[in-house]
Amino acid sequence: MDNNKLIAMLIFIVPTVVQLIIVNYKVTDIEATELLYNSELYALLEDESTKLWHLSPLTLFSMFDEEQKTGKITFPEEA
Repeated sequence: MDNNKLIAMLIFIVPTVVQLIIVNYKVTDIEATELLYNSELYALLEDESTKLWHLSPLTLFSMFDEEQKTGKITFPEEA
């Protein structure tokens, strides 16, 4: 996948993950966006070779939540 297609995928995925962070962490949209963008998960999501972009927003949120709580990220079987 070229970089333009990856960016297009992220445009659809990121807002949903941010919304899940807002609801579950009870933070503002700006805080949620900063939390996601500063996470290791987001760095991995931007790396096309990880193929994380094909996971559902809910799965990505679960990975984000795990990272926030434990400092680790567990990749699901389908990743």
